[in-house]
Amino acid sequence: MGLQLSIMIVLLLFKSADLIWPMDVPDAGHLTDTAREDFAQLVVDRHGRPLRAFADRNGVWRYPVTSAEVSSDYLAALIQYEDRWFYYHPGINPLALMRAAWQNWRCGCVVSGGSTLTMQVARRFYPHSRSLTGKLQQAFRALQLEWHLSKDEILTLYLNYAPMGGVIEGVGAASLLYLDKSPAQLSLAESALLAVLPQAPSYLRPDRHPLRARKARDKVLRRLRDFHVISSDAYQQALLEAVLAYQPETPQMSPLLSRTLRERYPHKSLIKTTLDSDVQRQLENFLRQEIQQYPKAHSAAVLVLNNQSHEVIAYAGSADFADNSRFGHVDMVQAQRSPGSTMKPFIYGLAIDKGLIHSQSLLRDVPRYLKDYQPENFTREFSGPVSATDALRRSLNLPAVQVLEALTPQAFDGALKNAGVRYRTAGGKANLSMALGGGGLSLADLVTLYSALMNDGQVYPLRYEYAAEQQLQPSRWLMSPQAAWVTADMLRSPRPDRVRSFAVTHKAPAIAWKTGTSYGFRDAWALGSTSEYTIGVWFGRPDGTPSPGHYGAVSALPVLFKLFDRLQSEAQTAPAPAGVSTAMICWPLGRAAQSTPADQCLQSLQAQIVNGQIPPTLTDAATDGLWRNPLTFWTSEQGLLVDSECDVGKRTPHVIALWPRSLEHWVPLSQRLRQQLPPADPRCAQPPQLALEPLRIIGIADDLRIRSSRSSGGGSTVMPEIALRALGGRGVRDWFIDGRYVASGGEVQTINYRFAETGQHSIVVMDGSGELDRRSVLVE
Repeated sequence: MGLQLSIMIVLLLFKSADLIWPMDVPDAGHLTDTAREDFAQLVVDRHGRPLRAFADRNGVWRYPVTSAEVSSDYLAALIQYEDRWFYYHPGINPLALMRAAWQNWRCGCVVSGGSTLTMQVARRFYPHSRSLTGKLQQAFRALQLEWHLSKDEILTLYLNYAPMGGVIEGVGAASLLYLDKSPAQLSLAESALLAVLPQAPSYLRPDRHPLRARKARDKVLRRLRDFHVISSDAYQQALLEAVLAYQPETPQMSPLLSRTLRERYPHKSLIKTTLDSDVQRQLENFLRQEIQQYPKAHSAAVLVLNNQSHEVIAYAGSADFADNSRFGHVDMVQAQRSPGSTMKPFIYGLAIDKGLIHSQSLLRDVPRYLKDYQPENFTREFSGPVSATDALRRSLNLPAVQVLEALTPQAFDGALKNAGVRYRTAGGKANLSMALGGGGLSLADLVTLYSALMNDGQVYPLRYEYAAEQQLQPSRWLMSPQAAWVTADMLRSPRPDRVRSFAVTHKAPAIAWKTGTSYGFRDAWALGSTSEYTIGVWFGRPDGTPSPGHYGAVSALPVLFKLFDRLQSEAQTAPAPAGVSTAMICWPLGRAAQSTPADQCLQSLQAQIVNGQIPPTLTDAATDGLWRNPLTFWTSEQGLLVDSECDVGKRTPHVIALWPRSLEHWVPLSQRLRQQLPPADPRCAQPPQLALEPLRIIGIADDLRIRSSRSSGGGSTVMPEIALRALGGRGVRDWFIDGRYVASGGEVQTINYRFAETGQHSIVVMDGSGELDRRSVLVE
């Protein structure tokens, strides 16, 4: 009874003391989830290797680990050397304390402290004097820790807070800073070294005192052998391992992404990214070397994406973070810049998806006369008729604007927004300049879009944070899988650095690539995709100053190809999806060769088509008029030109294919309209010379203003009527108001037309040969 009463009194006193002096230690179960102010933040790669570290508020380096993340050799060395009875005692080991007291009395000095691991944790959080009172306080706190925490939680606190020399605490930080490896990768010899280091962290620091550290390490190894924890062979092998430790230096890789993630997660001790530190290190070293050939104030940025997992595996926001003269602190992966010509593929892809063009559609590389927006090509030259593929690969500006005009800037902008990408234009309105970089996008945006070409036209958000279990990422449609594949195929042109080998092997290159240069040489871009990776490269000056002579093909493209060469030797091109096929098409009509008469097929090409659809050549009423194409005309028995009203007996019809009017300067002379039409037959009532006069509208001045009137009855508006008449040209005249057909008539025939509404109206007349004239009328 007396013993039980004594125990109850002791427990009651302990419980009272526990309430009076409550325990305040970190939550060992959540050290890696949330950060205390006394914890450093560590950004690691996908394999747990450090990329960047941020010290705690006191400048201490302490990285959170759990016992499951530490080498089993280290745990064995720690327990066997420091506290063999750790899992059995209640926080203090009376036998160890008595043994330490006896050894210290015999020596007359401090030989052993007799402290358990729990007591060492208590001393870390509750410092005390080296006196009997201090020892009793330490013992109470140890008992208190054992009362409230499990053995694994106490061990976790020791693993994270044990002093390791200088401002380094915990086995996680010591392993990374001294040995450049994670604590899970520690060898037996390294485990013994770090197990003994907390006994005298400054005296045994392996980077400063390797001989002392080795002697202490070997003592631990002998203990492990004597206790049969390790074999004699393992012991001998471990003794041969030298003590090689680095001067502690914190990792500095991917500083800009690490900074961003730290700001995003200020209370997270460990941030695990999707980056691969091997690729990241190679990228940063490579960029630092490459940028040396450029003047100061120039920088570069690169983003490498895995197309299957949508994970970023390398991120360089600047060429050299430490170089202030190159604005190394500015993250150019996220900066909004003019994308130059890098958006052209998506204009073509969406136009293919809408059935406006195919891969070999006839486009016009000609000046845009009579147009409000009149850009030029980079070379200030014109090529005339070009295919969609050729125009895209050569990055011609005028064909891209033509396709965007047919697609409409509003539809293009809407498709990007639906895909989650915002193209920031001047004034916030979609316009034709979007084809040539008239707005703002980031390198991250562009990599996201180019990756969609390898993901069936779906846009996935970039993943920067690693998750062991891959979750299905939400995606948005940009274009169909068929249009995405055809667009990527159009971009798979021969690499300029391997043109000769391409010509020999005839093997299609795996990289779908595109360059771009913003206005004024401010930004040089290169984007490339394979089935495995998408890489984006930017070169320029972060302050926006022009860099004359530096453009995408010269500055960024060589870097893109070198990076692909480092990532993989040869990428496999994905097969075409169902719905993509090839077909022979004919210019200038753009129709299938099998349904086009031979005399109308002036040039044939093999095109990639989607769902069997072969859209005809794009028309442009503003520059070519409302042509009938192919054009039908008649000749007399003498082979002279007649019209339907000319009574010359037998007439023979002829059908010819017409090139767009604006391209006639570039096509062979024999294929031009005037050379394909014979002279007029003089027997026709209409004099030949009149028939050859230019078609012109008479009686209506251009920019005519007409006022509507009010009726005398109910006060309703009476819309004005206008007389439509034209001279010149040949054949029947077709009249169009605002692009809509309204009537047909001969030269001497007058057609009265009443407007249906006020506003600006366009009047166009076209004769039988395709000649046209136009007027603009304002009805008020």
